[in-house]
This record gives sequence, structure tokens and C-alpha cells, in this order.
Amino acid sequence: MPITFRPLALALLATLVLVGCGDSPENQVTPSLIREHITMEKLIYPASKTVDQKDDYHGTEVSDPYRWLEDVDSDETHAWVEAQNKVTFGFLKGIPQRSTFQDRLTKIWDYTRYGTPFKKGGRTFYFKNDGLQNQSVLFVQDDAGSEARVLLDPNTLSDDGTVALGGFSISRDGRWLAWSTSVSGSDWRTWYVRDIATCKDLDDKVEWSKFSGAAWDHKAQGFYYSRYDVPAEGETFEGSNYFQKLYYHQRGTDQSQDKLVFERPDQKEWGFQGEVSEDGRFLIISVWQGTSRNNRLFYLDLQTAGAEVVTLLDDYDAAYNFLHNDGGLFYFKTNLEAPRERIIAIDISHPARSGWKTIIAESEDPMDGVAVLNSSFVVTYMHDVVNEVKVFGFDGQPKGEIALPGLGSSSGFVGQSSDTETYYAFNSYLNPNDIYHHDFTTGKSTLFRRPEIDFDFSGYETERVFYTSKDGTRIPMFLVHKKGLKLNGDNPTILYGYGGFNISLNPRFSISILPWIEEGGVYAVANLRGGGEYGEEWHQGGMLKNKQNVFDDFISAAEYLITEGYSSPNKLAVFGGSNGGTLVGAVVNQRPELFAAAIPAVGVMDMLRFQNFTIGWAWTSDYGSSEDADMFPILFAYSPLHNLREGTEYPSIMVTTADHDDRVVPGHSFKYAARLQACQGGNLPVMIRIQTKAGHGAGKPTAMVIEEVADRYAFLHKTLGM
Repeated sequence: MPITFRPLALALLATLVLVGCGDSPENQVTPSLIREHITMEKLIYPASKTVDQKDDYHGTEVSDPYRWLEDVDSDETHAWVEAQNKVTFGFLKGIPQRSTFQDRLTKIWDYTRYGTPFKKGGRTFYFKNDGLQNQSVLFVQDDAGSEARVLLDPNTLSDDGTVALGGFSISRDGRWLAWSTSVSGSDWRTWYVRDIATCKDLDDKVEWSKFSGAAWDHKAQGFYYSRYDVPAEGETFEGSNYFQKLYYHQRGTDQSQDKLVFERPDQKEWGFQGEVSEDGRFLIISVWQGTSRNNRLFYLDLQTAGAEVVTLLDDYDAAYNFLHNDGGLFYFKTNLEAPRERIIAIDISHPARSGWKTIIAESEDPMDGVAVLNSSFVVTYMHDVVNEVKVFGFDGQPKGEIALPGLGSSSGFVGQSSDTETYYAFNSYLNPNDIYHHDFTTGKSTLFRRPEIDFDFSGYETERVFYTSKDGTRIPMFLVHKKGLKLNGDNPTILYGYGGFNISLNPRFSISILPWIEEGGVYAVANLRGGGEYGEEWHQGGMLKNKQNVFDDFISAAEYLITEGYSSPNKLAVFGGSNGGTLVGAVVNQRPELFAAAIPAVGVMDMLRFQNFTIGWAWTSDYGSSEDADMFPILFAYSPLHNLREGTEYPSIMVTTADHDDRVVPGHSFKYAARLQACQGGNLPVMIRIQTKAGHGAGKPTAMVIEEVADRYAFLHKTLGM
């Protein structure tokens, strides 16, 4: 689908004139950035008791009256959740369009979709969903002439689809599948081993793994994985995760016999990701700490008896992603002295920095990913957030490009360094996931699969625009809507953002936005600082002491949509999840008059205590910590929970979370919602939707996703006056 360009020539806050068809100059209007009064029956909320809890942060006393809601398993909290859901679902059930959205979502979601195929040991593997299956099914094709068969169907693991495939790894010979489960969206994983030929599981059961894959050794005798100690009773979903360890599990044995490969009892925050080099010789150990992209790099020679782990990169000065090795020559993608990244080679027999070689230099566009195929580096770049794919030899010499069919995002390119063919997927907001087969010998890509969806895409378009943030920074934004959209300020608009942890919001297809634009809505995605759209400098521009830049970028996006006539404060909603939930909470506090509605999903809302739960301590690399006297005032200044003010007329807000979220624990949203209801000075609804038997989002069953999206659109349909 075409993407048109609308760069903003004027400064964002300049007064822009909107002229409708046939308007005379005297009828020109200046759009207001203030929401007009909206009349709505005020809801009666359940009582949320307060406690006399105060904490001292470097001499500043901070009240935490809803601390009791952090105990998500208490009877008192359960009663509060039930009472809140009664109000929320009572409100939602009273919206006639709720069932209309759910029916339409169900209809258009019901299409066959495939994952990108990949090969291992002569077999081809791919995922497939018939349409409304709660979980996608893993298929295997034994050879080119055979029919594909089901290898693993996660839908059989539970009646309601709440047990999902958490991760998987196929041995190099294509004979064994290590696969893990995630129960009700939890980050905890339990690993099993399946014989691919028979589809039968062994007795292996590996528990308490988290933030880990499974890396098979070259002979497929076992795999490397990371785990934590068994949590104390009552702390499974709330307790902090420290002291990760790297283990080796031998196929066919009990977990109690697993070999401890590496640990650092002196470094409680270190985590370990094991990877076996393609030639089987080395175990590569990437050491992570928090959410920083910087890492350390150790390795173990698996072919030398009694070998010990060797420290290769220990300065923690940059990100080093292992790509490939030619014997002792290791290739890495790194942002060392290259914020948009480059590829370097290190000879481990002479590891001094003076001997490092740049293979592919940093370019104007950041590297989005690197695959090793056909004795080449297949490098995906981002150019103003859309992907371009280029191929280089191991010597860094260009070998051509893989032309993508439009402006969008690519993925796939999975295989071994000797493979002369691969598959990749291409999609964008209005282009479903097309799968292509690429032959390196001919340099040609051929369409392999294209989904068929009950939706006429010809009547819609995507614009890529650029607007100016508060400090003059140029920010890209994508707008998806019907063709011929009237810029009269009357279009219901969802503004979505994230802005953190170096995560880029590339233009990707999502079936969930189709009913919204079909109803005449605009879907806008702002590429805020804090993400990775323009490399590490862009990321750093929105982290730690620069976090306010992210909120300014998002507010400026809202102002652009209003001043350009796409929407108005009475028709504009903001939406974001996780770190994006923090974003929504912060901008609504700072500019409540700018929005008619807001949906902060599974957000980090208490910026003073997030580090005390599960993996929250890891986010301090992006946020900082209230335990740091320099960072406390910055966090306190934007923390969504702590900047709610009594008597403020907030927009309509539906907080969403899940009772099994052990990434961003639901206590964040519970406390925020309770405080929000106490502070709301207007008549607009402020409620919380709490999903049961669900987590942070990954692995959520299709039926549950459809219900959640339908509720989101029903809420917006009501509160935006559609």
C-alpha cells in the first residue's frame, strides 16, 4: 500500500489555519488545544481504603496510601479486583457497539496465517494458525516431497488457551525439539524435549527458567539454558529475580543432574544467555545486566577437555552481538564508537583492541538486524523507520541488495552460513504478512504465501509524516486511515507510542487496527526518542535524565494531529503498553486537557518502587532508580502515580492489566487506578479492566485478545462520541 509524505514545514506550536471545502477566509478557524466540556454520567467506584504509609526518599517524605494493593494475592485485593471489574464490565456491557466490534474482529481475525519457514537438518518448520485458534501450531515437513505434519499444538495444553508455547529450539540435526510453556502469561518457563520423528516427549522437565532460550550442543546430546533458584513461598510472581545461572541439561536425564556451567555469585544482577557457535566448537556466553544493550562476552571451548570459561569482553562499554565465527575469528555487531552500529572481527588468539578490524562500517542508517547466510552478512537497515536489506561478503564488500516490495518491515532470514536460500516476511500497516522465498544464486525473491483477509485495503492509506518536538527535534509518525480523510478536526484518533529500551516501532501489520480505521478512525504511531529508530543516540535521548523528551515528543505528536486537522482534544485518545503505559500516564498528567480518552496498559506507574518487584530492577538502566539521590527528583517529577492531583478534570481513562503479569506486576495499575478515582474532578469515567489468567501480553490466547481489543474500541467509541 502507498505511503505518502507530509513533512511539517512550520514550527509545531505555530497557529495553523484549517480551510474546509468552500470556506471563505473569514470562516477560517484556529484549532484549540483544550478539550471542551464533555457530559457523561459519573460512575460510582468501589471504596479503596487508604493506609498511613510514608517513605523517606533522600529527605523527601512520600505517601503511599494504597501500598496494600501491592499484595495482589491477598483476600482484600481479590475483593477490590472483583469490585472494580464489576464497575468496568458493567460500563462496557452498556455500550451497544461492544458486540459489533467483537463480531467484526472475530470475522476478520478468522484467516489462515503462516509464520516464516526455516530449515534444520533437512526438515522445514513453520507456524500456522487456522484463524481463531488461541495459539499458533508448529508444523514440520520432513522433506520436499512429504506433507507437513503437526509437531506441537499448544492448543492441546489447556482448555482455554492460557498455556502458551514460551520458547523453542531445534537441534542442528533436526531430530530434537526443546520447547517451553508459559502459564497464564507468566515469564517463568518449563522446558520439555520432544522427538521430532515420533512427536513424543521424553520424561525431561526443566523448571524455573526465565529470560532464557535453549542452545543445543552440536551432537544434540543436550542444551544450555539459564534459570533462577526456586522462589520462596509466596514470591513466585512478585519476588525479585537475582543470581541467574547457566546450566547444561543432558537429554533424557533428570534436572537434578544438570551441570552448572557458569555463575557469578558476586554479581547478583548478571544474567547469562548461552549460544553454541555454528561449528559447534564454542559456547558463547553473553552477560546482560538490566535492560542496557551493553554486555560482556565470555566463551568456553567445548572441544577442549577441562577448558574453563574465558573472558573476552569485560569492559561493559558497548553492545556486542555475536554473529559468526571462522575458527578463532569472531564476528560481532556492535555500537562501540558507532551508535548506528557496525560489524567488527576479533581474533580471540590476539584479542587486544589494536587488532580489531571493522568489516562493515557504520552508515547513516542504523542496523536493524544481521543474518549470516550464503557465506555473507545479510544486513537489515532502518531508513526513517522502514527497512532496507543489503548483502555483504565476510570481507565487508557489498554483494547487492534484497529489494523489498514497498515501505515496511522485514523479518526472517533464518538459516546457516552455507544456506543458498532463505525465507523472509514483509509487512506494513496495510500490508499483511507476505512471505517470500529468496534464492541467493539467482538473487531473486519469489512470493511464497500471501494471506487472504476479509478486508478491502484499497480504500485506506498510510502516511509517514514528520513533526517538530518541543526542543526542535524532527520526529517521524505514521498515520493510517481512510483515503480522502477530511482534515476537519473531527476524526476519532488513537495516538500510540512507546519510547524506551531501544525498541523501534517499525510499520508492522496488526489485524486489530482494521475495525478502528474501518469505522473512520485514525491510527497514529509516533516514533519517539528512547526507541532505536535512529540508533543508540536516539535511545539515549529518551532515557534516564532525558526521559522528559519522550513525553514532550508524544505531546507534540498530539498537538500536530490537532493543528493539522486530523483530530481535536475531544476526539483524541492516547494508548500505550508497559513502558508505553508509563508514557500515557505521564502525558495525561502533564496535559490532561489535550486528550478525550487514555488507555494505559500494563504500565509501570509507580516510578519510585518498580525496582522492588520481579525483574523491575533491570529497568534502572533506562529509568534510573529512586535509590539514587540524583535520579529521585526526575522520577518523582513524572511518575504517573505520584503526579495525579485531586480535583483535576482528567479525560476518560481505562487502565488495563492482568492478574498474572510478573513482568510489570499489577500492583502498579491497581494503585494508580485507586488514586485516579480519588482524584478525578470531572464527570468522565476512570476505571480499570483486570484480565484474569493472563500476563504481560505474550502468549495471550486469540479469544482473550479479541475480547480485550473489542472492549478498548467500545470504550473509545463511547468516550470519543463516535
